[in-house]
Amino acid sequence: QVQLVESGGGLVQPGGSLRLSCTTSRSIFSIVAMGWYRQAPGKQRELVATITIITSNTNYADSVKGRFTISRAISKNTIYLQMNSLKPEDTAVYYCSADLGGSSSSWGQGTQVTVSS
Repeated sequence: QVQLVESGGGLVQPGGSLRLSCTTSRSIFSIVAMGWYRQAPGKQRELVATITIITSNTNYADSVKGRFTISRAISKNTIYLQMNSLKPEDTAVYYCSADLGGSSSSWGQGTQVTVSS
């Protein structure tokens, strides 16, 4: 298992930006891929973006393409989610996840993002 610690959530006005961070408790090289998911009240958790650690291949939900960017900093054992042009519908708890290979995965505790004027 690996512990994931998220940070960077908060309240922002529509059109604003936030950057989420997720730091792992061990070398990020031991992880196959990482990603961000979100869950709004009354809705199912949905994928936002993923990134493979070695090749840095990325994948995005259609709803965030062109606005959000996922990246990794190997030396810091950290991934980021840069969120621009935020909309009220982006309001959710954002969770970091790690694919450890096989059927093993880990999740962070979540960080609240609220987009409101």
